[in-house]
Amino acid sequence: MSGELSNRFQGGKAFGLLKARQERRLAEINREFLCDQKYSDEENLPEKLTAFKEKYMEFDLNNEGEIDLMSLKRMMEKLGVPKTHLEMKKMISEVTGGVSDTISYRDFVNMMLGKRSAVLKLVMMFEGKANESSPKPVGPPPERDIASLP
Repeated sequence: MSGELSNRFQGGKAFGLLKARQERRLAEINREFLCDQKYSDEENLPEKLTAFKEKYMEFDLNNEGEIDLMSLKRMMEKLGVPKTHLEMKKMISEVTGGVSDTISYRDFVNMMLGKRSAVLKLVMMFEGKANESSPKPVGPPPERDIASLP
């Protein structure tokens, strides 16, 4: 039993190490953007990069530093804007320029800081504004009767 227990904790520890390594990789990429003259006039760049890193890590489900089709599907569903398989493939192609089936963190940051308004960028910006303006309701939903249903 103790061997079983240590294996379970080892998995959690390994996952934590994986996440820490990923965090360091993304922070390193953020430093590259901070040093890049191209983005020197970007307002609140450090705060934006921190927010991008957190959002990216939230949806990098395979922890390999890239958002694949299934991760994007989950992201869109969680943001309340589910997309078809074809729409998501198009979104990935739009972000990567058609050269990859996955969105790297660099692609993600370039998209979010870029002047082009990619579909994914619009969704992410909308999601950020929606979270700021309307707090999520807490507690059980109000009771409804049959007459009030659509």
